[in-house]
Amino acid sequence: MTRDEKRVIAASSAGTIFEWYDFYLYGSLAAIIGAQFFTAFPEATRNVFALLAFAAGFIVRPFGALVFGSLGDLVGRKYTFLMTIMIMGVSTFIVGLLPGYASWGVAAPIILIVLRMLQGLALGGEYGGAAVYVAEHAPQNRRGYYTAFIQTTATLGLLLSLIVILLVQGYVNANYPMVAVLDLAGNPVLNPDGTERMIRAFDAWGWRIPFLCSIFLLGISLYIRLQMEESPAFKKMKAEGAQSKAPLREAFGTWKNGKIALIALLGLTAGQAVVWYSGQFYALFFIQNVIKVDSFTANVLVAWSLILGTGGFLFFGSLSDKIGRKPIILGGCVLAALTYFPVFKALTHTANPALYAAQQTQVIVTADPNDCSFQFNPTGTAKFTSSCDIAKAALSKLSVNSVTEDAAPGTPATVTIEGQVIASYDGSNLSGPELAAAQTAFDTQVNAALSAAGYPMTPGDNITVARANHFFDIFTVQKLTVVVILTYLILLVTMVYGPIAAMLVELFPTRIRYSGLSLPYHIGNGWFGGLLPATAFAISAQSGNIYAGLWYAIVVAVMTVVIGVIFVPNNTHKKNIFVD
Repeated sequence: MTRDEKRVIAASSAGTIFEWYDFYLYGSLAAIIGAQFFTAFPEATRNVFALLAFAAGFIVRPFGALVFGSLGDLVGRKYTFLMTIMIMGVSTFIVGLLPGYASWGVAAPIILIVLRMLQGLALGGEYGGAAVYVAEHAPQNRRGYYTAFIQTTATLGLLLSLIVILLVQGYVNANYPMVAVLDLAGNPVLNPDGTERMIRAFDAWGWRIPFLCSIFLLGISLYIRLQMEESPAFKKMKAEGAQSKAPLREAFGTWKNGKIALIALLGLTAGQAVVWYSGQFYALFFIQNVIKVDSFTANVLVAWSLILGTGGFLFFGSLSDKIGRKPIILGGCVLAALTYFPVFKALTHTANPALYAAQQTQVIVTADPNDCSFQFNPTGTAKFTSSCDIAKAALSKLSVNSVTEDAAPGTPATVTIEGQVIASYDGSNLSGPELAAAQTAFDTQVNAALSAAGYPMTPGDNITVARANHFFDIFTVQKLTVVVILTYLILLVTMVYGPIAAMLVELFPTRIRYSGLSLPYHIGNGWFGGLLPATAFAISAQSGNIYAGLWYAIVVAVMTVVIGVIFVPNNTHKKNIFVD
């Protein structure tokens, strides 16, 4: 690798790491931010709605790909880079300053989602440009290896965000007192025993610091981007007058190029996306919210798996230069589909053995099928008040595995735990004190029955759950085993993601390359991947099985394998991308 090639990779990768850092801060802090901005919504839906706000940044990514992809093919790769980093950096900084729901009311979550969309637009233009820029500088027989450095940036950006969060969280919580929780009227919120509800300083205000730090990263990124030269392929195309005058129409308006984009989406990026997000973001969400490992420990364990597994991007990128991109990407999808269920079950068994043992207890929800809804609430306005929905929501929140049995029409739902039958209630005709009393009575009976069945209902009940006191507190059999399991998931990520940039670059000609690869990549990763955590959580809640959400990733991965085997071309790694 020459000095100039090293500078190209370093400049592209460093700026892209910072952009991913900005984008993933929200994902890492989704639960905390949800409590700050979505307090008007019921607590049971807060996690799902927070994840959907996270997904808002993904939904608009394909539109960013269209806008900035077209600009990149028209005016060049370098200047598009400068625009995307500015939008990303400024949007992230403003999130750190934005008042919460208690101060600004409904305007706060609306502005938050707008800022997330701006981040998504910026990222939609960033990735394609970085991949194209590096590939167009790389030797033909090393494109997989060179572009794999760009592939590491998403994981390194996530890792950087986790490390910054852990450092800030540890310092703030150790040096600042806990803060009282206030309701919308400014009055203290009380616990059931009459004491004031308190939260740690990081959850109250310290979470803003990593967002505010992005302004310094923005300055560094701008400096790096200004030192970059335009790619040789774009210079050559411009000198020859071979630029496309309408890259979007040329890339997607004809079947010749449009079918390539469709094959790239369904036969490559859709499966790559669900494996990527299952292995990193859904794994983090699953550890925290489903198997009840505290957020600090979860971040530590995931951070170590990222450190151990990130080298896989370079390994599989380099291997793809020798044996091809297609078998590695599709092989990763196959392994994911075959192993996700046993791997996530092993994660529960290792990280929270008391919860795993309790889940072997049979819990039955008996309900009229017409009384049960699919509890997916993307707008936060739907109300699930039937007796079946109330029962399933309560069990899902406690990570209880249950089965549903049909009851006669009109029969109120019941929950059976080790022979004890607990009647649910219909909340549609109740309000105020009556509703609160019914909810308290039901929750008290369910919690007591689950506790008797072995479920750890409070942190004090569960002394076997994985817990780290600091970043290097992982050297126990339990925590090392969790890190190994998570590292396996990261290695699957590196298989599908390491070679994907080179593969996509090789599918499209220079004149429409930026536009052509950006759209299928961001539809795959933005829609199929970005919506995975919220979709999987909702599926699990509805089915009564905490692992059922994995079917979403498995089905998409298998679809990609079938389409990829039939339609994706072989040996693209031997293609000269400077000859169109």
